[in-house]
Amino acid sequence: MVVKQLSVFVENKPGRLYEITSILGEHGVDIRAVSISDTTDFGILRLIVSHPDVAQRALKEAGLTVSLTEVLAIGIEDKPGGLSKAMKILYDEKITVEYMYAFISRDQKAASVILRVRDNALAAEKLSQQGISLLGEEEIFDK
Repeated sequence: MVVKQLSVFVENKPGRLYEITSILGEHGVDIRAVSISDTTDFGILRLIVSHPDVAQRALKEAGLTVSLTEVLAIGIEDKPGGLSKAMKILYDEKITVEYMYAFISRDQKAASVILRVRDNALAAEKLSQQGISLLGEEEIFDK
């Protein structure tokens, strides 16, 4: 299922992550998943949050460059080979994963994986047909 992901352009300067997370906290936004990729001068902070529209607005008001992207969220068994099953389905369908990151759910029996692919609808259809759970924002925050 498609969920909204917040992407924030972050300069590599001391205190930037503190600034961003403080703004989110002050606006009652809960962070469920986080990933950051960086270069020497900047990074892209990707977040799955409880209120993406509120978060985007608050961060933009603070002068940060922010965008919302639709990504897939899937649930997989938290055991060896669990992720491989989903990746095989996408490979067989020639669906390329641009990036992904994961987090363990609170029930400790499943892992949640955030996937960025070119065609969310096609990937969701193929994964679902093969028994991979699609997660919405409600499931991510209830786990």
